[in-house]
Amino acid sequence: MSIKEINFDGIIGPSHNYAGLSHGNLASARNAGAVSHPRAAALQGIEKMRGNVRLGLTQGIFLPQWRPDVDWLTKLGTDVGNAEPHIRAAAMSASSMWAANAATISPASDTADGRTHLTVANLVTMPHRSHEWPQTLAQLRVAFSDQRAFAVHDPVPAPFGDEGAANHMRLTQRHDMPGVEVFVYGRSGGAFPARQHVEASKAIARIHGLDPARALFVEQSEEAIAAGAFHNDVVAVANERVLFTHEQAFTDKAAFYADLRAALPCVEIVEVPASAVSLSDAIRSYLFNAQLVTLPDGTMALILPTEAQDIPAVWTWLEQMVAGNGPIRKLVPVDVRQSMANGGGPACLRLRVVADPADIDPRFLVDEKRLDEIAALVSQYWPESIEPQDLGGTRLIARIEQSWLTLVDHLQLSGDLSI
Repeated sequence: MSIKEINFDGIIGPSHNYAGLSHGNLASARNAGAVSHPRAAALQGIEKMRGNVRLGLTQGIFLPQWRPDVDWLTKLGTDVGNAEPHIRAAAMSASSMWAANAATISPASDTADGRTHLTVANLVTMPHRSHEWPQTLAQLRVAFSDQRAFAVHDPVPAPFGDEGAANHMRLTQRHDMPGVEVFVYGRSGGAFPARQHVEASKAIARIHGLDPARALFVEQSEEAIAAGAFHNDVVAVANERVLFTHEQAFTDKAAFYADLRAALPCVEIVEVPASAVSLSDAIRSYLFNAQLVTLPDGTMALILPTEAQDIPAVWTWLEQMVAGNGPIRKLVPVDVRQSMANGGGPACLRLRVVADPADIDPRFLVDEKRLDEIAALVSQYWPESIEPQDLGGTRLIARIEQSWLTLVDHLQLSGDLSI
C-alpha cells in the first residue's frame, strides 16, 4: 500500500456568481451583486491544481453540481422561472466548489475497522448549501466505492449543523500513522451564526469509530466568528505534526494546546500573535485558509492566496517565519481571486483524503494532461461572465447545463452521476 494525502479540489462550476448568500462571510457580503467570471474562476482553480501536481502532490477533483437544482425547487413548490430571487440564486449556487465543506474524513489508521470513513456534510445552516449533500454524496460513493477500503456515510441529521472538513483538523507524526483528530465547533458569533454544532462533531467521531482518547472537541472563539471566521479553516490549519493558528482562534487555547501535546507529544504549534497580525488582517488575507502540505522532500509549504502579499503585516510575518528554523519552509502564493471574492481561499477549494490512490476511482484523479483537457473544456463552454439579473435567464441556464454535461461526459462519469 502507498498511503498518501490526496487533495481533491472542486472544479468551479459554470454558474459561479456573487449573490451574497453566505451570512457571516465578509467577502461574500462585500461582493454581493458584482459581475462574476465563471470561466476565469475555474481556470484559476485548475491552475492551482496544476501547481500542486508540479510540487509533487497527488491531486484529485470533484465535479460541479447540476444547476439549477430543479429537485430542490420542486420540493419548494416552484421552479427557476417563478422562484423569488433569493431562492433562484440559492438553486443556482456554485458553492460546492469549496470541497473542504464536502465531508469529514478519518483515515484508516484512526478508525476501529481499519477503513477510511467519510461523512458527507449536511450544511443545514445556509439554505443555498443545504441542498448540496445529495449530489456530493453521489460523487463520494463513486470515487470511494471500494468498501474494503472506504465507508461513506449519510449526513448527520438536522438540526445539528455540520460543515465538513473546514472545521476538522488532523495531526500526526506522518500521514500514514495514527493521528489525533480535532473537531472545532462554535456557539456564538454575535451577529453571525456559528455553523458547526458540537453534537454533529461528536456524532461523526462515533460513526467513524475513533478512539475517544485521540478525538478532541475544541470551541472556536466568539471573537473569531464575529470577525468573519465562519469556519475554523479561516483561522487555523494543520498538517502532520504542525498546527498553524492565530492566537485568537480558540476559546480556551491553553487547555487545547495541553490536550494536544498530551495526545501527540511531537506536535509543533506555530501561533501567529494578534500583536503582529490582527484577526481582521488574517481573515481579510485568508492567511490561514491555505494548504499546508508536506512536499516529497519532507519539508512543508504553505500554499496561500496572493492577497496575503497585499497586506504588509501578514507578508512581513510570513517572510520572517520561513526565514527562521520553523517547520514551514516555503511560501507558494496562488491566484484564486474569483473564489476569494466569494469568500473561499485555497484551503476551501480542497478536501484532504489520506488513502492509497490505487483504491480510488481513477476518474477522480488528475495529472497535468487531464487538467489541460479540463481547462480546454472550461475555456470553450463556461460562461465568461454572469450578472445577478441573468441568473434566471433560459439562455444562461442552457449554457450552464451544457457545460456540465460536456465535462461529465468527457470524464466518462455520465453513467454514474445521474441528474
